[in-house]
Amino acid sequence: MHELSIITSVVEAVESSLREQPQLPASARVVEVRLRVGALASVVRESLEFCYDLATEGTRLAGSKLVVEVQPVVVFCAPCGVESKLDGVQSLRCPRCGQATGDLRAGRELEIACYEIDDGRA
Repeated sequence: MHELSIITSVVEAVESSLREQPQLPASARVVEVRLRVGALASVVRESLEFCYDLATEGTRLAGSKLVVEVQPVVVFCAPCGVESKLDGVQSLRCPRCGQATGDLRAGRELEIACYEIDDGRA
């Protein structure tokens, strides 16, 4: 289950980012983390969510919410000259003309989109 190592890396990256912000009080806590995960990223959303609580235990992210935004596959079709979102990942063909394409423009990403913190100053 590589999702645990992915989530562990996410937690480490967010904690590192928090340390790089000296203006934040030590009591600042993460409320929510948003990930963008492409449909072709070979990641199981439910596994990410399951591992999240384990990986955040004892950190400034403990008790926060994980939001996984699944990004569609986008391909470019040279004959049509357009980018198109695919309805599924079973066939990498242009939805307009049916031409096979390997020119993937989106769908493989795995990134931290943002995170929200509560610094206690509200």
